[in-house]
Amino acid sequence: MNRLISLSLSITVAGCLAACASPPPAKFYTLSLIQITQAAPAADRIAIALDPITLPEIVDRPQMVVRLDPNRVSIDEFARWAEPLKNQIPRVLAADLTQLIPGAIASTYPQHADDTAYRVTVDVQTFESSAEGTVMLAVLWSVRAPKQGHRVSGRSVVSRSGRGQGYPALVSAHDEALESVACDIAVATHSMMHR
Repeated sequence: MNRLISLSLSITVAGCLAACASPPPAKFYTLSLIQITQAAPAADRIAIALDPITLPEIVDRPQMVVRLDPNRVSIDEFARWAEPLKNQIPRVLAADLTQLIPGAIASTYPQHADDTAYRVTVDVQTFESSAEGTVMLAVLWSVRAPKQGHRVSGRSVVSRSGRGQGYPALVSAHDEALESVACDIAVATHSMMHR
């Protein structure tokens, strides 16, 4: 009888230890556009095609990367992007541009655009989240007018603080930073439209 109780207790303890050792469930995050509350009046339809972006390899991964200090980062296996940033960033920029430029139809599939589209090239040089709750985005971008026309280039450097704690706040801060970059691209595109 004692042997049976001892065996039962051993199995229970082993089960508890196995349950305690299981990793926490992963959480998945996505970037999204910031809704503009007051839309500008519609204008003539214009096509905008975003070329594939470049992104630093340190953040070109499913896991969330947080900078701890100038020489260290933390890569969280249980906080992940739901899709690659190389897909999310142009999708969000396209959605932002559609809101910011009246009449714009922005696409992340440049192969479907004809020579009447404005072409946008984006080189993300910095896409950082810090342990202190701030994000930093540095982007080189250019807009080329239709039919191999005039090109305007710029650099946007944006820093935003997350409202709240943890990864959701950092993701929202990245949404705001991307909107700021989209605003810079929209201003350049708008100026080219009225040349």
